[in-house]
Amino acid sequence: MKIGILQCGHFPTAEGYPEHTYGDLYAGLLAGRGLDFQTWSVVDMEFPDSVEDADGWLISGSKHGAYEDEPFIRRLEEFIREAYAKNIPLVGICFGHQIIAQALGGKVEKFSGGWSLGRQVYDIEGGEVALNAWHQDQITRLPEDATVIGRSANCEYAALAYKGRAFSVQPHPEFSDDEVSLLLKVRRAALNETQAETVRENLGKPLANAALGDRIAAFFKESAHG
Repeated sequence: MKIGILQCGHFPTAEGYPEHTYGDLYAGLLAGRGLDFQTWSVVDMEFPDSVEDADGWLISGSKHGAYEDEPFIRRLEEFIREAYAKNIPLVGICFGHQIIAQALGGKVEKFSGGWSLGRQVYDIEGGEVALNAWHQDQITRLPEDATVIGRSANCEYAALAYKGRAFSVQPHPEFSDDEVSLLLKVRRAALNETQAETVRENLGKPLANAALGDRIAAFFKESAHG
């Protein structure tokens, strides 16, 4: 099964850390689960020719807000609506979670409660799931087709399901401690000391990345055969 990764941003780099793209991170997360991958850097206006160029689409994180007036965002929304109408499965992570919701009639805004950074604990489909997050923007109004299947103390709409046609999560199952450490280094100036210390204290604690990888792969396979 071919999964197209729509790369909506460039993962930052820093001395002493390996360089990788969002495409690399998602391919690593989903490796060994019978999926093949091709990445299009839509943030650079590199789009597939057709929504049928892959069997399913995974939409990445980004430094951009879904509400920004960026050319790639408007085109991506059109792509999402077309894929959704044709029942081609969609998965969204962080920005991808938000842009799917916005494209299908929801709303995304900056959260008045501030940032969610590093390891967070979510209730997803009735189970406690710990994942890394790095965001202030959140979905504040649901699209008509969306069902809430995950939330946390600071994120009411942390995971959504769309009638078997899309599945999305606000946190980053592709982020290990290494990615969070890198973000802490390159974005340290934007954080206060309390925020930074909380992120550091949670490094090394267990994460459910593999379980979310299983959930995403199962969604793609079930949707493709549905």
